[in-house]
Amino acid sequence: MYRIWFYRTERGERPVEQYVSGQDPRHRRRVAARLELLAEEGPQLRRPYADAVAGPLRELRVGFGRLEHRIFYYFVRGDNVVLLHAFTKKTQQLPAREIETAQQRMEEVNRRLAAGEELA
Repeated sequence: MYRIWFYRTERGERPVEQYVSGQDPRHRRRVAARLELLAEEGPQLRRPYADAVAGPLRELRVGFGRLEHRIFYYFVRGDNVVLLHAFTKKTQQLPAREIETAQQRMEEVNRRLAAGEELA
């Protein structure tokens, strides 16, 4: 079983958690089910539920009719998954700015871990 962590800003905000909590209850339930699947399967989770984005960055794919939620994440320190960024996908391709946001957060998490901070 993999442990799921929400990226936390230095001010303590959790943007992925805020994104999910702002969704319709049906969407939240589906996201929760996919997160449970991710916790169970880890890196073995593949399409249509997850896909590689760039390097260690991956996406959790949560469709709800024509609405597509994406949650970027990566694996760190063995069995830990850090949820970095979430958004509603509106185009065929993943927007570069969304990928950049996730990559910046991943770099920040890595720096903080290297400095001795624990996942929280």
